[in-house]
Amino acid sequence: MDFERPPNLRTAGSPPAGATSQTGARFGDPPPINALAELVADLLASTGLVPADKLAMVRGGAGQGSFAQALIEQDVATSEGVARTLAARYQMPLIDLALTGVDDEAANQVPLHVLERIVAMPYALTDGTLKIAIADPGNIQGIDELRIATRYPLELAIAAREDILVEIRRLARASEAFGARAMVEEELAAQEEEESDDLEVDDGISDAPLVRLVNSVIFQAAEDGASDVHFEPQEDSLLVRFRVDGVLQEVQRVPKRMMAGVVTRMKVLAKLDIAERRKPQDGRISLNAAAAGRMLDIRVATLPTVEGESVVMRLLDKSKKAPTLEELGMSEEMRARLAEIIRRPTGALLVTGPTGSGKSTTLYAGLTEINRPEINIITVEDPVEYRLVGVNQVQINQRAGLTFAAALRSILRSDPDVVMVGEIRDGETAKISIEAALTGHLVLSTLHTNDAPQAITRLNEMGVEPFLVGAAVSAVLAQRLARKLCTHCCEMYTPSVDELLKARVSPDIAAAADGMAFYRKRGCPRCGQTGYKGRIGIFQLLTMSEQLETLAVTKATREEIERAAMEEGMRTLWDDGLAKVASGLTSIEELTRVSI
Repeated sequence: MDFERPPNLRTAGSPPAGATSQTGARFGDPPPINALAELVADLLASTGLVPADKLAMVRGGAGQGSFAQALIEQDVATSEGVARTLAARYQMPLIDLALTGVDDEAANQVPLHVLERIVAMPYALTDGTLKIAIADPGNIQGIDELRIATRYPLELAIAAREDILVEIRRLARASEAFGARAMVEEELAAQEEEESDDLEVDDGISDAPLVRLVNSVIFQAAEDGASDVHFEPQEDSLLVRFRVDGVLQEVQRVPKRMMAGVVTRMKVLAKLDIAERRKPQDGRISLNAAAAGRMLDIRVATLPTVEGESVVMRLLDKSKKAPTLEELGMSEEMRARLAEIIRRPTGALLVTGPTGSGKSTTLYAGLTEINRPEINIITVEDPVEYRLVGVNQVQINQRAGLTFAAALRSILRSDPDVVMVGEIRDGETAKISIEAALTGHLVLSTLHTNDAPQAITRLNEMGVEPFLVGAAVSAVLAQRLARKLCTHCCEMYTPSVDELLKARVSPDIAAAADGMAFYRKRGCPRCGQTGYKGRIGIFQLLTMSEQLETLAVTKATREEIERAAMEEGMRTLWDDGLAKVASGLTSIEELTRVSI
């Protein structure tokens, strides 16, 4: 694609003497302080899309920082929106780096430290012209520095600042990983030539290249938003996989000869016994992944396999803010009912679902909703996933004897108003939690069941008296996490009745949906060709009523409780998922994957 050069930004050669930019600055002169911020503010004010009072509040909150960044952080504008506005103002082409791609040869034409300082990214080298995406076209000094840094004439375009920063971090990470791997291989080759002892080859504790290689994998996981990192020994290599949005994807393969050193390095970081390779071990790492903007608490678990030791890392972001109820994806009606339940002074709210279905995140959203200075909130968790201001959070420590039941007994002597129990794992914890809900406390907890009605029968099976369950439980929320369709590449289609029936849609609903437009995945660079980006919750809310309480006391079956709840208006998980499919948030095949 040939980009048209902006009229007042010369990109090759020297600008004519006395020439000025469209911001009024002379070429070569320092740009005005916050000139870009003022320009963005004026453009937004002229459109009337952002109220004047909101604009003034954002401007005041930005201080000496970037006004454009403040707009993005406060959800007044998106990074793409700011870039689009600047492109229109400067009459420069706007590109999407994720779709256009970045050519490594072009990216290496300008030193990385220059790109980081200016926030620019070369993305193509065509016919002797270097095409560069910039975030701030008003930074004349930066553009001059780019011109000096390369021998090629420049062709400028504007891209979203966040997209450029993502590519800069990717470039830095790739450079570091490549250099680290090359140095490790070189050192291992030298050791083999010297016929070193096997223990010396395996022990890569202090090797700086090996350290950088492991760090680059962890930082890439943080950058990609991975929840878990798997290092799995294979016959010929060490397979590295990330779990992103609940699905594992292969990232790279480390050569077999480097496997022992990589595993040893991770065990050293987690303070594990590097000499013990026959038994599973557990440890943790605290890491500041500043490059990805995350404070990480990493849980490490090793497992001996026939090919060697596998290592799984669970990445917990300590700097991440807890979501709100609005961000979970509930319907307006369900959110209002849930908000009313968690504002009650007593009772128990149970959130159920399989591992990794977002149960703890939902509880945190509830705590965020009710957290205020006049109440005492205490949580007992394993592990503590979010840090909440004003909430007393207790970390389980099995080795010290601090189990859920032991911590819960102590918590109830600490005058709490609200207690959050990370998980009801045994009968003792279940009994204490339910009794606490009956004695003037609001109890929030999670339970592993397939749906909401089954939670009532599960408590009975765990030894809780039926009359206590009926009296104490206020509501049960069952949930799943489904991947959201990528908004950049999803496509509309009209499924046939047969396709709907194969997807387990009931004949009545399939007939009613005949001819209705749905959406399905396609895949693009922004979503890693998966067709999905992000996740959304699918929910089922059972609110306890007199009839359901009577059924609980009489030890009714799950089917009887479900039938009575459906008559009172409860929807199934599948019904809630279909509503999200119909609104274009997810696909039929994704709903089939996560629902029962």
